[in-house]
Amino acid sequence: MGGVPEEERKKVLKEILRQLHAGVPPEQVKERFRQFLEGVNSLDIAKIEQELVSEGLSREELQRLCDVHLAIFKEPLEKQKVEATPTSPIGILLEEHKMIQQIAQKLDILAEKVQKTESPDAVAEELSQLKHVADELLDAEKHYLREENTLFPVLEKHGISEPPAIMWMEHNQLREKKKRLKALIENIAKMSFSDFKRQLGELAKAIGNMLNSHIYKENSILFPTAQHVVTEQEWSTIREDFDEIGYCCFTPKNFITKPIKTVEKPAVEEKAMPEGTIQFETGSLAKEEIEAILNTLPVDITFVDKNDAVKYFSKADKRIFVRTKAILGRKVQLCHPQKSIHVVNRILEAFKKGEKDVAEFWIQKGDRLIHIRYFAVRDKDGKYLGTIEVSQDITDIKKIEGEKRLLDWEG
Repeated sequence: MGGVPEEERKKVLKEILRQLHAGVPPEQVKERFRQFLEGVNSLDIAKIEQELVSEGLSREELQRLCDVHLAIFKEPLEKQKVEATPTSPIGILLEEHKMIQQIAQKLDILAEKVQKTESPDAVAEELSQLKHVADELLDAEKHYLREENTLFPVLEKHGISEPPAIMWMEHNQLREKKKRLKALIENIAKMSFSDFKRQLGELAKAIGNMLNSHIYKENSILFPTAQHVVTEQEWSTIREDFDEIGYCCFTPKNFITKPIKTVEKPAVEEKAMPEGTIQFETGSLAKEEIEAILNTLPVDITFVDKNDAVKYFSKADKRIFVRTKAILGRKVQLCHPQKSIHVVNRILEAFKKGEKDVAEFWIQKGDRLIHIRYFAVRDKDGKYLGTIEVSQDITDIKKIEGEKRLLDWEG
């Protein structure tokens, strides 16, 4: 935007978005600010959208008007093409976008063929392909999970939180529509073919339109913004997290198997940890927090070390099985009736040899059903460290049916 000062630039950009939100026709806004619009970039837009939300604009309203924003900024944004190596996080996401759009196109073509027939028998092959397409769309879940759990948090650390929040809202809307598509195809026999065709046509159109719009926003705003603010070291960590979460059935193998350049971590001075704090690979916790967490879990926990000695047990308010400090250091075999010691020894031996990792049982305790599981605890190299016993009252869990989502919580 040439030599326009940043504050002035933000002021004008905000005025453009306010006029759009007030209902001024996009072409009119575009004509009025044509000269200014030439220098707008994705980061400018992301920051201003952020400010508008902080000033009271709802995310729902911002999402509703995203397409209008893009109509105004389309020309300058298209001059800023996203460039990324194939095996980089952005390169992988861009390629997956292409594949997802191809799947959506297949859905549209198949839905069109179904519309032109009067009997499901005449489109048996198309219905079979529709099932496959629905499964492929659902398998895009890992694409969304990688964005939500690796890219979005890093953007938030750089002060970019609203564009990721809007994209996450759209992910959830897409998830809902794809589930409806899958259910529709599975339940074709339970409805008239005319109803099936109508619902299929509506869903195919809705999914296609939403995907195209969503992908355009990510390619034009989210990804270029990320390239502006995310550091090389952060990209390296994001790629590692991508590998851990996993990929989609349609992600090209050559995009995820090529060796990637590792970035040497800069030497940084280690910050002194507060006394009593333990640093884990995935965060840090104070001793008091660890103890409170373990005692709050809805399970009884007992840990037996590699020498079969009881080393720890959680102390919840309502333990299923009584434990006292007197058992600490005691051989676990002495904590069981004589008749079951041979089974305990078999389990521990199998864990130590690496033959098994889990042993589970369930018993009735009064009118309650108790699920008891033993897990082999190993370090990163697979070395046996001990066994953890986890006991849980699953009586009420077994009665659960249907769904109760977070939004259903009434407090």
